[in-house]
Amino acid sequence: MTTDSRQLLTNGVLTSLSFGARSFYKIVSNKTRCYFYFTKLCRQFNIYMAHTSGGRQAQKLSVAGLIVTLGIIYGDIGTSPLYVFKSIINDKVITEQLVYGAISCVFWTLTLQTTFKYVFLTLRADNKGEGGIFSLFALIKRYVKWIYIPAIIGAAMLLADGMITPPISVSSAIEGLGGVKGLENIIVPGNNLTIGIVIAIISLLFFFQRFGTKIVGFAFGPIMLVWFSMIFLLGLSQVVDHAAILKCINPYYAYDLLANYPSGFWLLGGVFLCTTGAEALYSDLGHCGRQNIQVSWMFVKAALVMNYMGQGAWLMQHIGTTLDGQNPFYAMMPHWFLIIGISIATFAAIIASQALISGSFTLINEAISLNFWPRVTVKFPTEQKGQIYIPSLNILLWAGCVTMCLFFRKSEHMEAAYGFSIVITMIMTTILMNFYLLNVRRWSRPLVAFIITIFSVVEFSFFIANVVKFKEAYITFVFSLSMILVMVVWHRARKIANRYLDFVKLKDYLVPLSELSVDKEIPKYATHLVYLTKANNYREMEHRIIDSILSRKPKRADIYWFIHIDRTDSPYGMEYSIRELVDDKVMRVDFRIGFRIQPRINVLFRKVMQELNESHELGIYSKYESLKSKDFHADITYVIMESFFSIENELSVKEDFIMDLYFNIKHLSQSDQKAFGLDNATTIIEHVPLIIKANENIPLKRVYD
Repeated sequence: MTTDSRQLLTNGVLTSLSFGARSFYKIVSNKTRCYFYFTKLCRQFNIYMAHTSGGRQAQKLSVAGLIVTLGIIYGDIGTSPLYVFKSIINDKVITEQLVYGAISCVFWTLTLQTTFKYVFLTLRADNKGEGGIFSLFALIKRYVKWIYIPAIIGAAMLLADGMITPPISVSSAIEGLGGVKGLENIIVPGNNLTIGIVIAIISLLFFFQRFGTKIVGFAFGPIMLVWFSMIFLLGLSQVVDHAAILKCINPYYAYDLLANYPSGFWLLGGVFLCTTGAEALYSDLGHCGRQNIQVSWMFVKAALVMNYMGQGAWLMQHIGTTLDGQNPFYAMMPHWFLIIGISIATFAAIIASQALISGSFTLINEAISLNFWPRVTVKFPTEQKGQIYIPSLNILLWAGCVTMCLFFRKSEHMEAAYGFSIVITMIMTTILMNFYLLNVRRWSRPLVAFIITIFSVVEFSFFIANVVKFKEAYITFVFSLSMILVMVVWHRARKIANRYLDFVKLKDYLVPLSELSVDKEIPKYATHLVYLTKANNYREMEHRIIDSILSRKPKRADIYWFIHIDRTDSPYGMEYSIRELVDDKVMRVDFRIGFRIQPRINVLFRKVMQELNESHELGIYSKYESLKSKDFHADITYVIMESFFSIENELSVKEDFIMDLYFNIKHLSQSDQKAFGLDNATTIIEHVPLIIKANENIPLKRVYD
């Protein structure tokens, strides 16, 4: 094809995109039509999301599901063409061996790592339709005691990835403005103006998290559809002029680059950037469903590969030269299309950042439920299922992203550090998948060994190639280590404390509780007195709770309630059961709540009491005539037992360090009262010493005068 023909095709393709953008602008300019289209879009999206909240039915393959999947899943991996080739080529002289080998490596990385490992295999490891490293951990934790270690490491590294993805994506998009005529000396990578724009965009993104993403989320899918269509057509416009680039899918070119190109193996550090968003495919499984992800991935992969080949075709026209600071992604655009292309790229980068932020919220919420993270405030900004907001994490991630922008300043410096954390997460996922395939799916050991070996060779090769980035990535590594320390300490300290909890047989105290309930000489403490218990067996109870009722200060109540919360492996399960231990006097309620549900006990318990009242199973009603109406009233008092570390404990150096650090962290975390959604007006806090192992050999002697 001649240059004129190629230019004609390029102009035609990009004119179509430009026409679509101008048409959209005209619609937006007309407020009446804009409101009509937006309302219609919202209505259709609400219908789809209503079905999504209903269960697995909404996760079936559908056009709406495919579009929503594009917006939720592929932000990170979809924006990788902005920086992958720029990172691989860097300041090297462009050669055919380098270009063909790089594309071949990218193609086979997307095929083996993303398609085969995540889309084909890992998506099958769903926990009641939900995915992610903690969902996978919940499936196999009963089989392997130490499996929490790779789960914690992978989660911490994924959080570190959430601190660098927004800066590198937004920076790569904004720096493209430097190629626009007239802005060459204004938008310069690393200058204060460019950094200021990037920080402003990221700060606005974090600011709007508190309001939820339901409204702006409507546009995510269509915008990403435009993005992938654009990068596909941009790549195609270059490939038609250099069709020979298609032969780079031959794995020989990848081998030739790694084996024969000078320091070719270390280029895998840049190649790996093409698959950094693969973990999101699994983490967001519950939002979109396996079928929607698998089908939409075929379109996404085609768009990504075509764009990479297009960048390669453009590079082949510059053999023997260097990039000299250019980004092949923007360089292959006609100058007149740059503003439109950069605008779409910026929106795509924002969506990529939003996906990482939302994923981090979900990850920490799961960590809290699985006792890997201190209880912190978790809010639900909208009624949309699975959408949460964690203020403390939002501030932490924002500070981390701003720090990355100021520390690295340029996207090319971020590229040098990017990928180190996420490759460790992928290795941890592979370890978890090994035990999932063996223990849950019951696959044969030789087959599992073969699959895991392939993944291990690929991922450890990427890990070795990324080790050289440690010098630049140490700031994210320090953050990851601090997250790992917090998770390990919190998990181990809870295990230590629970190991030494003193339980007694509840049947020995049922008669005293019944007698106390009817003893009129003791002032009435509450009509319904509620304690939260950790006893899994209804026949047992913590000794400190019995002391609180009978010994420390006798508490007379009409009914004593003991509530136990069981975190289930099912993500969104909500069930309860009731056991009447003494007729109308002592009751136990067991809540079985999924690890993605916030346990708001005040709301859940009142719901239980209302159902008991309506079914006349228990006489729960107000004894005061003025309050006897159709409204449900109940005098409920909750007692929360807050522990503090007693100085009487005699522990090993290791356990003493863990417990000291645990209680220091606990001071910064949310109280049990807020974590369980209990009101101040109905809750009593009792502080009791936590004596794990007291010193029994006290050298105290009696003397006689």
